[in-house]
Amino acid sequence: MTNTNIAKVLSGNSYPGRGIMLGKSKNGRYAVTAYFIMGRSGNSRNRTIIETKDFLKIEPIDNTKVIDPSLIIYYPLRKINDNLIVTNGTQTDAVYSFLKDGKTFEDALNTQTFEHDAPNFTPRISGIIYNESKCDFTYKLSILKSGDEKGTVCDRFTFSYAPANGIGHFIHTYVKDGDPLPSFTGEPIKISVPDNIDEFTKTLWEALNEDNKISLYTRYFDTEKGKEQTRLINKY
Repeated sequence: MTNTNIAKVLSGNSYPGRGIMLGKSKNGRYAVTAYFIMGRSGNSRNRTIIETKDFLKIEPIDNTKVIDPSLIIYYPLRKINDNLIVTNGTQTDAVYSFLKDGKTFEDALNTQTFEHDAPNFTPRISGIIYNESKCDFTYKLSILKSGDEKGTVCDRFTFSYAPANGIGHFIHTYVKDGDPLPSFTGEPIKISVPDNIDEFTKTLWEALNEDNKISLYTRYFDTEKGKEQTRLINKY
């Protein structure tokens, strides 16, 4: 399978939902992370991402308009030791707690399931970069999704990767817009990762549907110098 530009993956897709991309820059120097959120409803669009030293936090813009905070307010990214966790929900905290106790990414996700937003049953997508300060870091992506139309069973998939220069893997919650929303299927998509964070951020932000995009976060961690570059765009 060849890798492709992420803009081509998103082209014409008005609602991929939330997305995670992990990978390595073309020059082999950076561990690369991207995370975005989208929204169709007023409740979903009433959000912004706040960046701190060790985590990202999604917060409401107007607290009076929040309908169900459990589905839209969470920590999408947290750091622990030399590992980076990124998810689309409250499972970020579960993974963090399990790693802190010496358990695994998979152990934590075995306690989680898809979201309770019937009839969509939005998948929970998660990623982790292990030993990101080393050029031979590894990473995993996971998706937990309903195994039937009634949400009675949860299917769990985890994908493990060794880094390769210029290659990333991209997973998102929905195949496309719809009612109900169809869950992502198959393996994470193999994409090209450039060396420049601004180039990648611009490409990704412009590829997201103008009406539905809310926030985008990108991060390039220099494995040689141990320093990070980040970019954060909030529409609202």
